[in-house]
Amino acid sequence: MTSTISQPVVAKLTRAAIFLVLTLKPEPEHREAVRALCGDLAGLLRAVGFRDAEGQLSCVMGFGSDSWDRCFGPARPRDLHPFREIRGQHHAVSTPGDILFHVRATRMDLCFEFVTQIMSRLGEAVATADEVHGFGYFDNRDLLGFVDGTENPVDQAAIDAAIIGDEDPAFAGGSYVIVQKYLHDLQSWNALPVEQQEKIVGRTKLADIELDDTIKPSYAHNALTSIVENGESLEIVRDNMPFGDSGKGEFGTYFIGYARSPQRIEQMLVNMFVGRPPGNYDRLLDHSKAVTGSLFFVPSMTFLQHIAD
Repeated sequence: MTSTISQPVVAKLTRAAIFLVLTLKPEPEHREAVRALCGDLAGLLRAVGFRDAEGQLSCVMGFGSDSWDRCFGPARPRDLHPFREIRGQHHAVSTPGDILFHVRATRMDLCFEFVTQIMSRLGEAVATADEVHGFGYFDNRDLLGFVDGTENPVDQAAIDAAIIGDEDPAFAGGSYVIVQKYLHDLQSWNALPVEQQEKIVGRTKLADIELDDTIKPSYAHNALTSIVENGESLEIVRDNMPFGDSGKGEFGTYFIGYARSPQRIEQMLVNMFVGRPPGNYDRLLDHSKAVTGSLFFVPSMTFLQHIAD
C-alpha cells in the first residue's frame, strides 16, 4: 500500500516567500487548467528548483471551500468552510480566495520564477486577489521589532500540529491554512515605550525572552494565542513574514498558520479580536489592521498527483 505524502507544510523557514491568492473564473474549462497544474506541480518544482540545489524551493497549494467543490466534486475535507469574519473590538475581515500558493526559498528569484511559471500555466483561468512578497528581516524579526515564530513547533511536533491523521482518513496527510495580511501603523507603535510594547507582545524586545506570568498582562499577544484543551497545548505552524513598500508607506506582516483543524486558529483569532474574556483583546490590533482573511485546505501531494490520472 502506497503511503500518503504531504505537501511541504512543515518545510524549514526561509528568507524569502511569495504568498499568492487567486480567484478561479467560473467557466468550466478553467477548472481543467487547475486540475492539470495539480498533477504537474511536483515536476514544475523540480524544474525550477534544479537551478539551485541549495535554494530550498518549495510550494504549498491550497483550495478555498467554493473552489474545492468546483474542482474536485462533493467529497470534502470535513472542516473546510469559508473564512468566518470576526467582529470584536477590531474586525477580522473575510476576503475572496479560491487558490493559495505559498512559495518559499532562500532566494526571491526562485520564488518569483516559480510563480511566473504558475501564472503562465493557469493563464486566463484565474485572477490575482493578492500577491505579497515576504522577506527575512534581520534575526527573524517582524517590522514591529520583535522576533516572530519563537514558539513554533518543530520536527514531529510540527507534523502532529499541522498534518491531518486518522480523524479524517479520506484526507489524511492534508492540512488547513488561514492567511491574513496585516498592515502596521509603525508611527503609533514606535511612539510606545519599549516596556509597553513588551507587555503587549508578551516577550522582551531585544533578548526575545518570554515575560514571567507574574508580570505578563492577560491581554498579551502570546497569552491570548495560547490554546489549551483538556490539558494539552494545541499548536499551529506559523511561517509569518514581513513585507513592505516604503514608497506607499505600507508595512506589515503576512500571517500564515497551518493546523490539522482550523478551529485551533479560529479560536486564537477570536481571543485576539474579541478577547478572553470578551473585551480583553490583543492590544497589537490597536496598531495592526487585518485587511485580508481566507481559509484553505491543503490536500496531500499524493492527492494532487492523482488528480490528472
